[in-house]
Amino acid sequence: MAIIVNLDVVMAKRKMSLNELSDKVGLTLSNLSILKTGKAKAIRFSTLETICNVLDCQPGDILEYVDDKEIKTSR
Repeated sequence: MAIIVNLDVVMAKRKMSLNELSDKVGLTLSNLSILKTGKAKAIRFSTLETICNVLDCQPGDILEYVDDKEIKTSR
């Protein structure tokens, strides 16, 4: 199972920097960076809700499920 984090894509569409998102969401730059790079192991629903509120998007815009089989066959 692979969950792809598209936070950087949504931020780019909204022309929002990591610093600006950090200020508006109330998370540290390091925690947002971990999420943005896909290294996070979990995310709280309240954090996801706040990010979606600030970026005016849906959770599915930020998180995407890709089947491992699709990843292996595309390589």
